Amino acid sequence: MTGVLREVCFLIGPTGAVLWRDTGGTVSALPDSRERWQAIWARRDTLVEIAHSHPRGPLAFSAEDLTTMAALDAALGRPLGYCVVTAEKVLRRTAAGETLVAEPEPVWAPALRAASGLT
Repeated sequence: MTGVLREVCFLIGPTGAVLWRDTGGTVSALPDSRERWQAIWARRDTLVEIAHSHPRGPLAFSAEDLTTMAALDAALGRPLGYCVVTAEKVLRRTAAGETLVAEPEPVWAPALRAASGLT
């Protein structure tokens, strides 16, 4: 690992393109921000997935992640996909509600790791 470890969030479009990114200030938190909510709303028609890193783990969605995911799905009127990225793996919750380790990993995963200081 190199650089400063920090949580990072990517908004992902239908082709796997990163539509927007947000870098947190710490290794264990990505504080709520008006700018992120505005970015989500502005991209709501093309947004398919929201990914964020857990630089020190775990490979799991936190209780806060789960409540935020439910709020986003309710606000948008449809389920999104969600991912947690660690140094070794990507955990994905699909829009259909299935949670699995992503294999193969999404094309944007290395960029999220790099932005998080994991590479």
